Amino acid sequence: MRVFSFRHFRILFLLILLIFVLIYTQEQKRATTSWYQPVNVIIFPINGDQHPATSSYINDLSADNFEDIDAFFTRSGDNYDLAVAQPIITHLGQEVNALPPPKSPGMLGAAWWSLKLRYWAYQNTPDNVSNQNRIRLYVIYHQAGKQARLDHSLGLQKGLIGVIHAFASTRQNQQNAVVMAHEILHTLGATDKYGPDNLPDYPDGYAEPDKKPLYPQRYAEIMAGRIAINDNEARMPTSLKAARVGALTAQEINWLSP
Repeated sequence: MRVFSFRHFRILFLLILLIFVLIYTQEQKRATTSWYQPVNVIIFPINGDQHPATSSYINDLSADNFEDIDAFFTRSGDNYDLAVAQPIITHLGQEVNALPPPKSPGMLGAAWWSLKLRYWAYQNTPDNVSNQNRIRLYVIYHQAGKQARLDHSLGLQKGLIGVIHAFASTRQNQQNAVVMAHEILHTLGATDKYGPDNLPDYPDGYAEPDKKPLYPQRYAEIMAGRIAINDNEARMPTSLKAARVGALTAQEINWLSP
């Protein structure tokens, strides 16, 4: 009589894998939100449409293209008196020639997709550097156009991985940086501060919730992603100079005590 079948071994293996992932995830969370040292962010560009112009844009990328992100986190950290002078340091990684796996629907599908994404990241960006204190952003670039729309970007705290969809245009560099900063904060534990209508939630999605008059707001709370013009209208900031880290976001990433 067989006590353990192949199905039992498979379930046991998945349980052990899940426990390991949970423990490792907790270590990553602790390491990235202590803020005694900078968190490194590695940006891996991907040609999402295989267009020659996209390839040319990626070839011209340098660390200078992401200085706005570093400067934003330095300014924001200063506002909360962080011990570390430069909370985030971005680095340009190598180009990746494979697309990440498409997201799966449902809660179980999303959990399985998260594991597949981490395995894909291991396959396509292998190295000997620990990922306990660094974030990997896979930026999928596309050609811009009048009717062009980008898929939703995302950042995962489990695994410290972000998948960003961006336009391969120098005119879009500053707004691309806004999206990247938003997703970096997701990997650190920050939550969205906007509703189903994409309007900022009051008060946590407002950079200046006590401003009088309240409208128009001057800045976007970074996790709301838009500047509230009135009760029914908001616009995306043109750059990170028009974005702020609000109090609740600061609490979520351990910049501010609850």
